[in-house]
Amino acid sequence: MSATAAPRPIGQYKYYDFVMAAFVTVLLCSNLIGAAKVTEIPLPLLGTATFSAGVLFFPISYIFGDILTEVYGYGRDRRVIWAAFGALAFATFMAAVILALKPAADPFNTDYQTHLNAVFGNTPRIMAGSMVAFWCGSFVNSYVMAKMKVWMQGRRLWMRTIGSTMCGELIDSSLFYVIAFYGIWSDQQLVTVIVAQYLLKTGWEIVMTPFTYKVVNFLKRKENEDYYDIATDFNPFRIRA
Repeated sequence: MSATAAPRPIGQYKYYDFVMAAFVTVLLCSNLIGAAKVTEIPLPLLGTATFSAGVLFFPISYIFGDILTEVYGYGRDRRVIWAAFGALAFATFMAAVILALKPAADPFNTDYQTHLNAVFGNTPRIMAGSMVAFWCGSFVNSYVMAKMKVWMQGRRLWMRTIGSTMCGELIDSSLFYVIAFYGIWSDQQLVTVIVAQYLLKTGWEIVMTPFTYKVVNFLKRKENEDYYDIATDFNPFRIRA
């Protein structure tokens, strides 16, 4: 247990880099593949729920964020957040360059360019919303998680994961959809999707609580780490753990 000790070098951990890779992968895929598609599903007693398809997978990144903060501490989660932010920035740049390139003058590539524009044409705005919302929401989530762990002396993990997610996802959902789709969707649709997104993401955290417990317990045992952010510098602009 590392309650007051200085942070261990990241290279001493067996699984930290795998958790980081999983975090970044989930974030990129959920933002690029499903963010712009709005779907509807009928729910018993509740009626029809309207939400972004990406919500089915994006909350997994918050679960990984909770795991990183709980096991390795805020500082190491901060490095992962910045790595993911850099990946989103590069994806935005890459999409802009590819769309700007003139397609080959044959029917297939001309038609293909139209489809690319339809799918990724709004990518800069979506990715701008994703980066701002992700950065703010993830740091709020990690900060609340770390502080609650110290306040609760490591007890009630379920309360900390759900509580931190409720705070982080509120910021994330509100910022992302306003930045990415305001003026594109109607105000009613925008509010409906934001509310549904927030409730579904929070619900995901609750449903996945047993999984979070298993992964946290496994990592704490294998890494011999259970970090408490007692003397942590919570400046989000630092890169060092």
